[in-house]
Parts: sequence; structure tokens; C-alpha cells
Amino acid sequence: MNSIKFSIIIPVYNEQDTIAKIIQKVKGIPYPGQKEIIVINDGSTDNTLPILQKIPEITLLTNKENRGKGYSIRRGFKNATGDIILIQDADLEYEPRDYLKLLAKFKDKNTDVVYGSRFLKKNHRPRYLIFYYGNILLSLLTRLLYQKNITDMETCYKAFKRSVLFQVTLKADRFDFEPEITCKLLKRGFNIIEVPISYKSRSYKEGKKINFIDGLKAIYALFRYRFLN
Repeated sequence: MNSIKFSIIIPVYNEQDTIAKIIQKVKGIPYPGQKEIIVINDGSTDNTLPILQKIPEITLLTNKENRGKGYSIRRGFKNATGDIILIQDADLEYEPRDYLKLLAKFKDKNTDVVYGSRFLKKNHRPRYLIFYYGNILLSLLTRLLYQKNITDMETCYKAFKRSVLFQVTLKADRFDFEPEITCKLLKRGFNIIEVPISYKSRSYKEGKKINFIDGLKAIYALFRYRFLN
């Protein structure tokens, strides 16, 4: 693994309270190989951009206006040079130390995609039951529509061989990115391996952005991408 370059993509919108902390955590991961951190400021209107401009050793991309998480991730993919690419949210809900669990799976040369599953963690405690059961529903629909057992399609922690991303065409601009990439990977025949990860959900007062409507859009996307590209 020492010779494998690792890219971390961080889309961020109005996360002035957490962005410096999460980047510090990412930098502290004891990954033995080379890593790059690509941060996409998605038209933030708070102090996120000034904070980012002072942080060394990152690649900073800026959208002039808010384009959405999916758009920002796709832009990050285009600029990533790593052999393995992983997505990181800009809040503190996920623990970057779990990267090592995902990356370890790539020691097997046949591994192409690894997801970090919040629901494989035995002590997982959801803050909002509506999202917990919503994720269970999305996983069930994925299993029925694509004949694959994915426990956490909506997870932030998705890691890919860079070569895999050249084989799918991604168009989603917002939170529908999650079902889009999962569906298209499964349709292309890629096996998605899951590993248990830690998760500490934040509240809406703390800046949580996803909502019930995004869940409905995810359900629509699962059906749409099953029959369309």
C-alpha cells in the first residue's frame, strides 16, 4: 500500500465550525503512502472560504455559487490524481481513522469499490429514527432492484479505484449522487464491499442539511437508474 496514492474529496458548504477540524483529522491519518486532500468550496456564504484559504497542503477548488454535493464531488473526481479516491463530508459525523479499514480491502487487487457501513457497527445509535428507517428502506429497494445486498447506500464513506470512475457517467448535482453512483456501479457489475464504520449524527441545529425530500429523491433515483442511464 505504500506505493498507492490516496485522494480524499471533501465537498463543503457553510461549514465554518467544522472544516478546519475535519481537515486536521484527515491530515493526521497514519496512511503509509502518499495522499492528497481536495476541498471543493460549494459557494459558501459564511467564513468557510477564508478559513480554507489559510489551510496549507490542500488543493482548493471553488464554485462561484452553490451547485450541490454531487456536482462538487464530480469536480473533485476530475481533479484527483490518486489511485484510490475516497469521499469525506465536511462535518464531524464520520471518523477519518476508519479510512484504514476501507483502504485495507484494496490490498486485494480484485477489490474495486469499498463502502463504510454505519449499520454494520453493532453499537450504532441513530439520532433521527426517520433517517434510520429511511436508510433501511433504501437498502431494501437496492436489494430488490439490483439483486445486491448493500446495507448503507447513503454512506458518505465510499472509496473507489480511480479506474472505476472512468467506467460510469455521473450527472447528479445534489444528494441524489449517492443512489446514482451506487446504482451505476452495480449495473456495471462491480462488487461493493462494505466494512463497519463509526458514525455520530449531528442535529439540524448543528448544521445537518439532508431532509425528508432528499429521501424521496433517492427512492426515485433507485428506480430511475435501474431502467435508465
